[in-house]
Amino acid sequence: MARPSIVPIALTLDDRTGYTLWAPPWEEDGEEWQAFLGTTVEVRADINDDDPDSPISRAVVHLFPSPAALAAFCRARTDHDLADHPVWPVVSGLRAADLTPDEDHRFDLDGVYDIAAESPDRWAVEELAATVDVVGRLAECLDTTDDEDDDDLGEDETEFEAVAELVAKPEIGSLGLGVEAFVGRSGEDAWLGVGSILDDLWEDVVEELSEHFDWTGGGTVSPEDYPSASEAPEEPLEDEDASDEDAGAEPAGATAASSAGVSTIARGSKVTASPAAVAAAAEFWEAVGILPVEVVVPDGAGVTLRCYVDDVARFLGRDGEIFVFDTPADLARFCAGNERHDLSEIASWPEVADTDTMPLPADQDRYDLTELSEVLGEVADGAPGLVTHQALAQPVEGVRDLAEYAGLTRVDELLAPTAPLGRAVGRADREPGATLTQADAATLRPVWDEAVAAISGALVFRS
Repeated sequence: MARPSIVPIALTLDDRTGYTLWAPPWEEDGEEWQAFLGTTVEVRADINDDDPDSPISRAVVHLFPSPAALAAFCRARTDHDLADHPVWPVVSGLRAADLTPDEDHRFDLDGVYDIAAESPDRWAVEELAATVDVVGRLAECLDTTDDEDDDDLGEDETEFEAVAELVAKPEIGSLGLGVEAFVGRSGEDAWLGVGSILDDLWEDVVEELSEHFDWTGGGTVSPEDYPSASEAPEEPLEDEDASDEDAGAEPAGATAASSAGVSTIARGSKVTASPAAVAAAAEFWEAVGILPVEVVVPDGAGVTLRCYVDDVARFLGRDGEIFVFDTPADLARFCAGNERHDLSEIASWPEVADTDTMPLPADQDRYDLTELSEVLGEVADGAPGLVTHQALAQPVEGVRDLAEYAGLTRVDELLAPTAPLGRAVGRADREPGATLTQADAATLRPVWDEAVAAISGALVFRS
């Protein structure tokens, strides 16, 4: 099971987006736990009940109109279900920027019908699967049926009957198999089945959930504070973080966020496009087989292009040097020029040179090599147990590809299976949830820094 962590998420319903926290399943004292930022409240029973004055208990999820409002609540309040979570002391000190969900943790409950109406490509299937998954998790955490002796509910009944019926459908279960489940004639029929089931059940699903959504943030905000979802900012504004500090917060850096399992690989990024713009651009870049990549090293951040030829990484560059650019616009201007480079001979390059689609890296193609160094430093200095070997996976993937193209044999040696870094990477594959010890981090930090220094030397920042 993965290490205990807390992840910021965003839920969009009825044209407003609320920010909250989710603690994925973790094990404590031999039991499995999972929770959202919320509590149990007493509400007046329905007027049609036999005893309308008798209050009933209801589990709710606290939602906030911005990451800044969420951060302020986390600093000031402990009367909620995450207060006893192992990493809550770290989360309670985070700023708005650290509590901003990444694209994989934004769930648009309003957009489900639109997604189901699309062709079943990878993006549509994954987004729909993720949305249904979080709905099921919410229902599981908010259902208090087992906690109460309710004569009105049978032994197998639940407060979330529509959710239970939805997730039990085989067609909905197929979403977890990925896009391959919707290929061919039978796949087309399965996708149509998904849409039909959503037509029948989704309104009931969101009605059940909406009764458990607290849009007042535990009484700290007003429902009127929420902008329209189409107008809500994707990222916290600078003055929101500033107000966090002015309020007396002890701001935790990016390393603390990583320790809590809530940061994204974005510090130092030069890419400011919205997730929707990145997703739209990805359709073109995946079609041509050449993907935008962002690399963050101590010298700065830059974007470049990468493809694979016979499973070997090839970057925009020449003679082992990798060209990186300050912004996607700078990269696009270079691609439209006539300078020769190692991607010029790729069959789809003319399409790249002629396109007006911005080269916007997706999250999985952003490699912040400096963040891992800082995280290892934090653990080596006495914060073991909150960072897993899985944290190595994405940055090491980027280092391998860059080193392969640049011919950096020293990096290959550092990543060899028998070397300390290589052994740690191997364990990440076998046991991604295994935590890094203080001794692990002390050993890996200088080795990783050496690898990053070698990569930095192969990058050529172009204007």
